[in-house]
Amino acid sequence: MPDGQIKAQTLKGFRDFLPAQMVLRQHVIGTLRHVFEQHGFEPLETPVLEYAETLEGKYGDDERLLYRFTDHGDRRVGMRYDLTVPLARVVGQYVNTLAFPFKRYQIQPVWRADRPQKGRYREFYQCDVDIVGTSSPLADAECVSLYYEGFRDLGFVNYQTLLNSRKLLTAIGIYAGAGEQAGSIFRAIDKLAKVGETGVIGEMIAGGVSIEASRRAIDIVKMSQGRRDQSDDLKLIANLRQPFADIPVGIAGLDELEAMIKLLPDFGVPDRYYKLDLTLARGLNYYTGAVFEVVSQDIQIGSLGGGGRYDELVGMFSGRSIPTVGASFGLERIIDVIEEAKIGGPLPRTTSEVFVTVFNSAMLASALAITGELRAAGINTEVAYEPDSGLKKQLRYAGNKGISLAIIEGPDEQAKGEVMLREIGESGDKDAIPNQTTVRRDEIVAAVKVRLAKP
Repeated sequence: MPDGQIKAQTLKGFRDFLPAQMVLRQHVIGTLRHVFEQHGFEPLETPVLEYAETLEGKYGDDERLLYRFTDHGDRRVGMRYDLTVPLARVVGQYVNTLAFPFKRYQIQPVWRADRPQKGRYREFYQCDVDIVGTSSPLADAECVSLYYEGFRDLGFVNYQTLLNSRKLLTAIGIYAGAGEQAGSIFRAIDKLAKVGETGVIGEMIAGGVSIEASRRAIDIVKMSQGRRDQSDDLKLIANLRQPFADIPVGIAGLDELEAMIKLLPDFGVPDRYYKLDLTLARGLNYYTGAVFEVVSQDIQIGSLGGGGRYDELVGMFSGRSIPTVGASFGLERIIDVIEEAKIGGPLPRTTSEVFVTVFNSAMLASALAITGELRAAGINTEVAYEPDSGLKKQLRYAGNKGISLAIIEGPDEQAKGEVMLREIGESGDKDAIPNQTTVRRDEIVAAVKVRLAKP
C-alpha cells in the first residue's frame, strides 16, 4: 500500500448500499409509504441521538446493546435503538398539540451494538406505523389491513398474518394453573411449530411448569391448529368461551379478537391472508392486547413484520395510559425475500427509464431536445455523454445499467421526422434486440409512455 493511502473498508456491522440496491430499497419504502398515506398516516422523524435517560430502562437485557457516550457538552446521550421509545417521547412532549388519534409512520435507521452475523447488523432500518389514542378494534383491524395492502402492492402472494392476544396467553396460563411460571408457557408454545408438542412440554417442565399444567396448556393451544378460513377463527373463539368462562381476562381477549376479525373483510382483507394462532406470543413484554406477526411461505426467514396493541408504553412520558396499536414491517427481510424469491417481476436496478443515444456530434442538439421533452413529461431519462463513441458502446452502457428502452435518431430518421424506440437486453448488444419500433418525432412522449405503461 502506498504511503499515505487509506484502506477502503466498511465498519463491521454496517453496510454500503450501491445504486442497484438503493433503487430496490426505495421501491419498497415508496410502496409502503404510499399505502400508509392512503390510510391517513403522517410521517414522523426523530433525532439519531436522544438523552440516555430517555432510552435507558426500556429494553431489559438488550439495554447492553445501546450505543451510549458523553458528547462535547458533557451530556450523556444514546443512539436511537428503535422507533417506539422515540414515539413515546414525542407523544409525551407534544401531547397538548397533537391531534388524537395520532396516526404516524416512521422509516428510519436504528443502531444496536449487536454481534454482526448473517441478517444481523449494527445499523438497519425500521418501518413502523402506529395509532395512538384509541382503543377501537377498528384501529387493530386497520393495522392488519396495512399488512395485506403493503404486501399485495409489493407483489407478495404466499404469506399469512398470524393473530393472537396477550390476554389469551394470560388466560391459558391461568387455565393451566401455571401460576408464576406462566411466562415459561408463553416462551415455550411460541416454538410449537419448530420443536413439536414433546419439545414444548419439555421446555415448559424445564421452566418450572408442572406436567399437568403443561398438558392443559398444550390442549388449549392445539385447538387453533388446522384452521382454514375466517369461520374457523370465529368457531375457535366460540369454543374457547367455555374453558375461559371464569377467567375475565380471557373473555376480554376473545371479545377484542372477535371484533377485530369480523372487521377484516370490511377492510378488504381476504381470509386466506390471516389466521388465529394461539402459539403466537411475540417476544416483547409491553403488548397488552391483540398481537400479530407476518410469516412468509416462500422462504424460511422468520417474521416479515409484527406488532400489536400496547396501551401502557406510549404514556410513559406523559404519566398516564394512552391506548396504542402499531405494526412494524421488517424492511430488511422483506427486501431479502423479494430478491431471493423474485417477487414482483423483474426487480428495478436503476432510476433511469429511457436512454437517448447520440448518433454523432452533429445530432447532439436534437438528442438533448428529445431528452428535455421526456424529462418534462416525468420520464427519467439519460443521454449519452460521448456523441462519437458509437451506438454499440452507448447501448452496452445502458444495458449494463439496466435501462430497458433506448431512443435512436440518426440522419435518416431525422430527415423523415421519425425516431426509433429500441428495447435493450442485459448486454446492450444492439444485434440481439428483439423489439424495435419507429414512431413520429412529434409523438415520442406518448409512444414512450405507452411502452413504459406510464399514465
